[in-house]
Amino acid sequence: MIKMSILSATAALALVALSGSVSAKPALKDVTVVREGIITVGIAYEIGQKCDSIRTRTLRGLSFLNGLRNHARSLGYSNDEIDAYVDDRAEKNRLEDIARARLSDMGAVSGDDASFCAVGRNELAIGSPIGRLLR
Repeated sequence: MIKMSILSATAALALVALSGSVSAKPALKDVTVVREGIITVGIAYEIGQKCDSIRTRTLRGLSFLNGLRNHARSLGYSNDEIDAYVDDRAEKNRLEDIARARLSDMGAVSGDDASFCAVGRNELAIGSPIGRLLR
């Protein structure tokens, strides 16, 4: 499998997963459910890429992203707004930095794949949103 950055895969999925219509609302980057959901999927993806014994749950991830789409739709976001958010390189970089910082806070160390496995096993054990996207 081709290695991608933490959020490259999730951004592509988010593009498919999010839709809605135009109305007065905050920028998507300020919608906590969407932003945190993408970060969660990105963290799970990174753990799955770094740890040979843990995989991401693709169907569950797609269902999770579909929930984000439904949430964005209920808030009235258009495809153009979503495309702009997903394609915003600065926002991708910002979310990747957040995800990496959180992984580090959880004990993952760049270059130490075993530490990603430990984080993944812990997330699985506590049944966190990240853990529910792993197996």
